[in-house]
Parts: sequence; structure tokens; C-alpha cells
Amino acid sequence: MKLAIVGCGLIGAKRLRALGRDHAVVALADPIASRAQALAAQAAGAAVVTDWRAAVERADVDAVIVATSNDALAPVTAAAVEAGKHVLVEKPAARHPDELVPIIAAAEKRGVGVQVGFNHRYHPAFQQARRLLASGELGPLMFIRARYGHGGRVGYDKEWRAKPEISGGGELLDQGVHLIDLARWFLGEFTDVQGHVGTFFWDMPVEDNGFLLLRTAEGRVAWLHATWTEWKNTFSFEIFGRDAKLHVEGLGGSYGTERLSFYKMKPAMGPPETTIWEYPGEDNSWRDEIDAFARAVAARESPPVTLRDAHAALTVVHQVYARNPR
Repeated sequence: MKLAIVGCGLIGAKRLRALGRDHAVVALADPIASRAQALAAQAAGAAVVTDWRAAVERADVDAVIVATSNDALAPVTAAAVEAGKHVLVEKPAARHPDELVPIIAAAEKRGVGVQVGFNHRYHPAFQQARRLLASGELGPLMFIRARYGHGGRVGYDKEWRAKPEISGGGELLDQGVHLIDLARWFLGEFTDVQGHVGTFFWDMPVEDNGFLLLRTAEGRVAWLHATWTEWKNTFSFEIFGRDAKLHVEGLGGSYGTERLSFYKMKPAMGPPETTIWEYPGEDNSWRDEIDAFARAVAARESPPVTLRDAHAALTVVHQVYARNPR
């Protein structure tokens, strides 16, 4: 594919580094020209523009990677879809689920694929967890317990994520949507949503902690906590079946070595049979996500993670927000 990247900050740079040799970046867009120019050093021949529309509307662009702040995710995606481009848009894809409804309709009408950047699905521990689930070794699933958090940095309460008009919400919308998406991926649709959001530490008008209790129509439960007051970065995702348990820990880097533990119940119960996989290498989830997107585009198939998935996750978030007015 020939790609345009809109948003040349940290995530845009990650997306560029994740591209294989089969893809070429022909345009980089960012309102801060120096940021796009710095990234252009890694994308030989890419045009640099400050108006994202100039990148999206280029005739030689097959697909657009949208890696902006949350307020621009939906508008840029909508324009790209109207221009007939495929799109990989960073999570959460919008500030509110209502922003996605017309884009879903437009993408279906235009016949273009829009994938949402829930890259955690592509971590090797989760890919192995899905294989174990498909094998039937867990038995029927019962519930999920998960935690995800970091502690921010000096001045975090002054960044764009702390401004609701830009971000759309706080930690529940930021890291919380990853937990919601993963839980929904394993358990199915949530029909009962309960939760609480609070600002315990940071001086900001958005929440720094979100607590969720979600339930499917079949009675499966997800108990999730996303936090910006985790002074040691943490990721823990436990999947409980009637016959076995899976535990994903770490995401690499400051979150610690990625690990999947498989605890298989014995007929006599007691201590389980234990198998552990560790993934100490670099995080290739971004690369694998791009590859899955490219395969779907080439095959004219729906992308693996769609705007409907983002809409479902955002709906959960905003149901909690509605019950916790600020």
C-alpha cells in the first residue's frame, strides 16, 4: 500500500516504524511542521504537509493511518472514507460513540475498510490465549479480572488527555478501552454495565481512575480497573474458565516482560498443571496489526477490528460517564 500518516507524534512514529518494506509512506501530515519533517527522515520521499486534508485527498494514497489526538480521529477518518481511502485509526477512534455512526455507514457505502488500532489483540500472549480458548482447554468461560495502569509524569494534568474537549474523557477512555475491547473479544457483548470513575490524585477535569463491572447476557462477568495512579506500570489480564485459567502479565518495556501463564485444573483439583510462555523480545503487535490490516485490504475483506468494535467499547465508557456526571 501507499500510505499517508496523519499525526506525527509518538504513535505516528510507532506506526511508521512498524511498516514493512511492502508499504511506502507518501505523505506525512501534522500541524507542527517540524514534527512531520523529523519523521520524514525515516520515510524517504514522503511529502510533508501541515493540512491533513492535503494528505488524505492525494490520488496516490491507498490508505490513511490516523494517529492524532482524540478530537481529530473521527473527522480525519470520515474525510478519508469519503475520499475512498482505507483507514487504520488509532483507538479509541472517536471521543463519543455517536461520532462513529455516520462513518460506519459511509465506509460500508464506499466499500472501504476501517480498522481500529486495538493493538493489544496482536500481542503474542493474547494470540496464544485465543488459540488455547479455541482448543477448548479452558472449558466454558466464567469471568475476567484485569488491571491496567501507569502513573503519568510531571505535568500530566496539563496535557491534551486532561482536556475533555480534546480527549473526550480520562483514563477509562484512554487505557480502559483496551481492557473493554479485550474483555469483549473473549466474553462477548456486554448487556449490563456498571462502574465508577473518580479523580483521586491529578488536578484535572477528567477521571484518573475507572472501575467497571460488566456482564454479558449469558452471565459472564468482566471486572476491570484502569488507572493513572499506578506508580509502577502494571498490566494484568486473567481469564477464568471452568477447567483452566489464563493470566497475561506485562506488555514489555516499563510494564515488564510479557508472559502468559496457563493453569490447568487437575481432575483431583489442588495445585494446577502450569505452563508459562515468555515473550522478552520487542513489541511486534504494531507490525502484526498493520499486516492484518493490509491482508484484509488486499482480500477486500472487513478488517479484523472494526469501527463497530470501537463503537461497542465507547458505548460502555459513556454509559459509565452518564451515571457519573462531573
